[in-house]
Amino acid sequence: MNKPSTPTTIEVLTPGMQTTVQDYPGRLGYWDVGVPPSGPMDNLAFLFGNRILGNPDHAPGLEITLTGPTLKFHGQCVLALTGAPMQATLNDTDIPFWKAVSVKAGSILKITGLTGSGARAYLCIQQGLAVEEYLGSRSTFTLGQFGGYMGRALQRGDVLQIEPAKAGGNCQYISQKAIPVYKNHWDIHVLYGPHGAPDFFTTQDIDTFFNYDWKVHHNSSRTGVRLIGPRPQWAREDGGEAGLHPSNIHDNAYAIGAIDYTGDMPVILGPDGPSLGGFVCPATIIKADLWKMGQLKAGNTVRFIPVDLDTAIQLYRLQVQEIATLMPSESIIVIDECSPAILAHGQFAEDLPEVCYRLSGEDNILVEYGPMVLDLNLRFRVHALMQWIKEREIPGIIDLTPGIRSLQIHHDNLILSTDALLEQLTQAESELPSIDEIQVPSRIVHLPLSWDDPSTRKAINIYMQSVRADAPWCPGNIEFIRRVNGLDSIDEVKDIVFNASYLVLGLGDVYLGAPVATPVDPRHRLVTTKYNPARTWTPENAVGIGGAYLCVYGMEGPGGYQFVGRTLQMWNHKNIVSAEFEAGKPWLLRFFDQIRFYPVTENELLEIREKFPQGKYSLKIEESIFDLNTYNRFLQDNEKSIATFKQNQQAAFSAERQRWQQQGEMRSAGEQDAVSRAGNS
Repeated sequence: MNKPSTPTTIEVLTPGMQTTVQDYPGRLGYWDVGVPPSGPMDNLAFLFGNRILGNPDHAPGLEITLTGPTLKFHGQCVLALTGAPMQATLNDTDIPFWKAVSVKAGSILKITGLTGSGARAYLCIQQGLAVEEYLGSRSTFTLGQFGGYMGRALQRGDVLQIEPAKAGGNCQYISQKAIPVYKNHWDIHVLYGPHGAPDFFTTQDIDTFFNYDWKVHHNSSRTGVRLIGPRPQWAREDGGEAGLHPSNIHDNAYAIGAIDYTGDMPVILGPDGPSLGGFVCPATIIKADLWKMGQLKAGNTVRFIPVDLDTAIQLYRLQVQEIATLMPSESIIVIDECSPAILAHGQFAEDLPEVCYRLSGEDNILVEYGPMVLDLNLRFRVHALMQWIKEREIPGIIDLTPGIRSLQIHHDNLILSTDALLEQLTQAESELPSIDEIQVPSRIVHLPLSWDDPSTRKAINIYMQSVRADAPWCPGNIEFIRRVNGLDSIDEVKDIVFNASYLVLGLGDVYLGAPVATPVDPRHRLVTTKYNPARTWTPENAVGIGGAYLCVYGMEGPGGYQFVGRTLQMWNHKNIVSAEFEAGKPWLLRFFDQIRFYPVTENELLEIREKFPQGKYSLKIEESIFDLNTYNRFLQDNEKSIATFKQNQQAAFSAERQRWQQQGEMRSAGEQDAVSRAGNS
């Protein structure tokens, strides 16, 4: 009788700075509920490693950041190291990068610090690592605490299993000329858009953006790479209902690699970045250069080189060929020329809103409806378009992510070209049903809210100590909300929040099913601006207001909304099926749900937060229908009082902006950071 073979395992003796399990292409198809793809930040080095070993592209491996782990192998295997050069020894003997290396049982692999430029290395194992899938991927998303090995970076004592040996898997050699070169200055090719001049930036802003050597900020990660440089002049005074700062817009979906202006500071959105947000993005890294983002480290400089769409697609095709053959591809002439940020725009009929098609990298089209205002009719137009696309099951569509007045369509350009998709979208405009009589399911979900919760006050204190103490919203976010909305007391703010019915317009605003919602009644729409620069830490399930929108943070992480309190979990980490959570759908809320808060004390909330993930606390959820026609009649019946409320609010909003200008609040985040560092030196 044959004994079952003992699996080969890898024991972690020391973990390194941050070593995580990743696979390619990561976790796709959940962008609309705030789940990022994750996956290797330098996908090129990762894919080369798997190809060298004869693995499929998706075989899980390890991403190593700045300093590496020490690993003991219990069994034989074959490995390959790729990416930024690090000192690596096997049983105290140096081993090379970019080659297959045989490992005997009992061997110890030690990977120490970087020996040159770059930031991340990759350890691929023949057959790949054996870890469980979560939502279709084995990639680690540490902020979400799922995927990879126990949803976190490796720790001392962890034991990883290697997939059992299968047929095939012959090792291959990579041409020395195909190996990427790592630098301290990086030229990164981008596509202009989705947001540009003259709507959001001045022409000079865009010229400066493309002609400046940006410096990588020390506070950078897989979530995003922050950049230090000149502040824009901006083409607008503010973001209107979206917020006080001119970088603020009504929330829309982002593309991985988009350069996102969170206030005055640009941030390159990484593979663990948020899917939805309310900031402008003047450019998006092309797919062939996304790998470079993973090799940026503090102090490096970056220059963004604009190319046209055809060049971006051609460069990616050549990169795919390089990965497949492990040989350098033919060189092409790269033309430094901007494609327009706007692919097309127009009005298809007098009774329809204008539609604008914006380019967000070669694999994303951002469809925007109507003027830059908060109008639920525009959100329902977005919903109609999304349903039209879903019904046709168009090959090449990866995911659809709605925003407030927009829909981002993520597609594979090698299957569905930009031109072909644009043709489909223009056809849709002539076929979409009228939204006048549209009705959608709209559950009323009652959530507990601990007003001005201690966890949110702690986050404000951390911000004041580590980022800036002189922000207009410090030390009290609620007082700031009162002032900027022209209300007489904090109690008025509280009454509005607890009396409002918040309609969920998007999910994943700050990850993991986090709703972006606005009050159904415009007289409940408190308007604020967002932190500039953003917070580096926000407690899980904090409730905040930014622009005219409310958000419940899905998890700990950065953020910019003004706090009003904290509620219970938006995401089901324990995977316990209950009345609130369906099997395989760990997010609590749905598009067009209505959130209504009821007050609880901080101690009551702690008890609720303990019980709810275990299925021991039930929510009151009422099934309902949202009828757009009825809603529009409500707006007409209350037109005068709504106008009065907005007029008073706008006066306070304008007064706050004037105070900002007098106090120099519009200075750049980069300048603030420089001042902060100088004060600490």
